[in-house]
Amino acid sequence: MAEATLYHYGLGRRKCAVARVRLLPGDGRVVINGKSVADYFGRPALEAILRAPLVEAALPVAYNVVVKVVGGGHSGQAGAIRHGIARALVRMDEELRPAMRRSGFLTRDSRVKERKKYGLKRARKAPQYTKR
Repeated sequence: MAEATLYHYGLGRRKCAVARVRLLPGDGRVVINGKSVADYFGRPALEAILRAPLVEAALPVAYNVVVKVVGGGHSGQAGAIRHGIARALVRMDEELRPAMRRSGFLTRDSRVKERKKYGLKRARKAPQYTKR
């Protein structure tokens, strides 16, 4: 598996968030927009979400993960990072594809917020009907 590339790349998306992920050989550190995971998210649940593909591939400390993420909120960004890490792992080793697919990490979660429509209060909430 010795390749000329220094890192493996994956692009992940979730809601309005887009994450550009690079996997580099290292000691398991995750850096998001120049900050550690704990500093960036501050919630262990979100850290567990984004580390799930590495745990599934049994590589939690073999690679450093460098991420640039924009858009959305923290939950959407964590999902985008998870998607990007899974794609980078598959690009690195094609034999990981069935495990990543089975766990649902390669499927882009396409649920996004529905836009507000003209004449409505929200996307589907109509003004209250008055008889008189």
